[in-house]
Amino acid sequence: MTVRVFVVDDSAVVRQAITHILAGNAEMELVGTAPNPMLAVDAIRKSQPDVLLLDIEMPGMDGLTFLRQIMSSSPIPTVICSTLSTEGSKIALEALAAGAVAVLAKPKLGLKQFLDDSRREMVQTLKAAAKSRPRLRSATQDGAAAVRPTTAKTPVLGSVHAFAMNKPVVIGSSTGGTQALELVLTSLPADAPGIAITQHMPEKFTAMYAQRLAGICAMRVREAKDGDRLERGLALIAPGGLHMQLRKSAGQYYVHVADGPPVNRHKPSVDVLFKSAADCAGRDALGIIMTGMGDDGARGMKVLHDGGARTIAQNEETCVVFGMPKEAIKLQAVDEILPLELIARAILQFDSRA
Repeated sequence: MTVRVFVVDDSAVVRQAITHILAGNAEMELVGTAPNPMLAVDAIRKSQPDVLLLDIEMPGMDGLTFLRQIMSSSPIPTVICSTLSTEGSKIALEALAAGAVAVLAKPKLGLKQFLDDSRREMVQTLKAAAKSRPRLRSATQDGAAAVRPTTAKTPVLGSVHAFAMNKPVVIGSSTGGTQALELVLTSLPADAPGIAITQHMPEKFTAMYAQRLAGICAMRVREAKDGDRLERGLALIAPGGLHMQLRKSAGQYYVHVADGPPVNRHKPSVDVLFKSAADCAGRDALGIIMTGMGDDGARGMKVLHDGGARTIAQNEETCVVFGMPKEAIKLQAVDEILPLELIARAILQFDSRA
């Protein structure tokens, strides 16, 4: 199936480079481009693209406002192109919360060369996005509005759990994962078990994403640093561009964060986290694989499962992209398949078992 792509970007260099990239792929068709949202509206309506590639920092109407309008009327799978600037990262996270499927980071300098070098990633991301199922949203809705700690459907655990066995939870996600993780974490109480998370995100995005979650969750949430202890009430998110592993010493779990080659084309990699949890926690761990394209985490979940850990996959109906969970299920690495809204409850049930 040919994926029909429409590009909205105020940079003529970007539009030209993307045109060149897509023209060289038989599975992709560029159906139109526009330098700003105002000129894009009618062209998008006429061309009926499968996926929209959208810049967010543009003069006039910005991409975020345009995205919210699209998602509130006729949702289109949308991939965001954002610079690696601090402000760009912040707005890109807002775009993910507003319904964007994924973010492709672009530098301010050497843009054309960067796009050429990122050809494979761009094509794969656009293909996966085209298969996603964007949901209709109100023009003002963001992911944070879905579930707040004060309205969590799961019961807040009592202080008896302060002395419970330290049983770590590891979660892996990719495309669509920012919204999925937000729903899970905002549904958990302040004394939930420690959670180590690998979410595929570019550098600089993870710190801001962790800050965003920290402001809306009962749990503490932060970007992981090497040597951080994984303790109750704390969720640690792997930094973009670095791998995160779980380690154990003197009965306590902590994370090791370090550079290394990409695994399954990703850094951080879910497989790296899952396999490390299998090594140090074994049957005491809970592994959860959620929405995302590709197969990162599937083999690591198989190692977890075969080592006696409890393993859960998000179901197809609630995934933005049913890639990573599907591959784990194929490997018979999954004990239970659950809709997104039941995953937080499953974490608490696992935590309360003897």
